[in-house]
Parts: sequence; structure tokens; C-alpha cells
Amino acid sequence: MANIMQLLPELEGDEMVFVQGLIKDMDDNKAQMFANSYRPRRKDPTTMLIVVLLGFLGFAGIHRFLIGQIGMGLLYLFTVGFCYIGTIIDLINIKKMTFAYNQSQAQQVALAVKGS
Repeated sequence: MANIMQLLPELEGDEMVFVQGLIKDMDDNKAQMFANSYRPRRKDPTTMLIVVLLGFLGFAGIHRFLIGQIGMGLLYLFTVGFCYIGTIIDLINIKKMTFAYNQSQAQQVALAVKGS
């Protein structure tokens, strides 16, 4: 069983537990392949927080583009983050949004690695 702390030391909290559950049945080689594929696809919550804060400087919605929500990103961009109310809500929920995005990316990578 692969050690998640050695493969992906940047993970923390719920994301670490989730990823550990995904790789628990993988051998070391597949777990390493998973880590190499997942690391560039995941979004760091701290970076996402900084990007949300840029929304208050006139760049509202950039964080939505980064997590693949193009429609919401355009809506935020054209409405200045729903007059900043949506940006404030996203600021509060950014960790949850980032975790949901990272979860879907981890599942996709795990399926690809197990299939190979």
C-alpha cells in the first residue's frame, strides 16, 4: 500500500483522506503514476483563495474559469461577481469548491490509472 504523505505531501485534510481511499488498492507503481498525473491537475486552495480575492479588483469570476465552470465565470465577469455578492459567497466557500473540483479530478485520474 502506497503512503500518500510520500507521494503527495501537499495534500491536507479531507483531500488527503479522499485520495488515500482512491489509491489504497493500487500497487506502488500505479500509485506513483496516479500522483504524477494528479499533481498538475489539482488546484491548491490557497491559490484559489488569492484568485477569488482578485475578484474584488475587477477580475471577478477568474476562479470559476480555473475550476472549469466557464458559464458561471462569464456571468461573474459581466456582472462583477453578481455585484460582489457572489464573490463574497465564493470567498466563504472556496475551500469546498476547490475540494469538489479536486475530487472529480482525482476520480478521473484514478480511473485512467486503474484502466491502464
